Amino acid sequence: MSSTQPLVCAIPDRSVMADINRYQDPLVIREILHTSRTIAVVGLSSNPLRPSNFVGFYLQRHGYRVVPVNPNETEVLDERAYANLTDIPFPIDVVDVFRASQFVPAIAQDAVKIGAKSLWLQFGVISGEGARIAEQGGLHVVMDRCMKVEHARHMGRMHWLGFNTGVVNATR
Repeated sequence: MSSTQPLVCAIPDRSVMADINRYQDPLVIREILHTSRTIAVVGLSSNPLRPSNFVGFYLQRHGYRVVPVNPNETEVLDERAYANLTDIPFPIDVVDVFRASQFVPAIAQDAVKIGAKSLWLQFGVISGEGARIAEQGGLHVVMDRCMKVEHARHMGRMHWLGFNTGVVNATR
């Protein structure tokens, strides 16, 4: 690797770890799940073994319109894929992010630009800068949570996996 190329690393932005709980408010999560209908999944893969595909499939089966955003795909889950959020020609309620943390600020800017209502960052996707951009743009922010798991927990679908403990915890 030459010295002019930046080192790209998947280590999350730890500056927000101290107050990450404010981005995991159950009331905000429930509001998003109950009021949203159209979800742009950034990084949605056509590979059924990828978490993004499983989450997208689950959300579709529970009544949400899932819009794939991935420049490497043309169609995922029988929906046309878009290269960028700004290419989508209709309103989006939630931008659900399956990308590395360093890409979140640009995604947050696009989410604000298209008038999305919420920015949802999946497990391990942590970006204080992205959260600030989204909040300043008037979006709700959920961070380090899986939309599928939260839907199952808050909408009474935990039994789908064969258990219903009422407790799901991602504490590290």
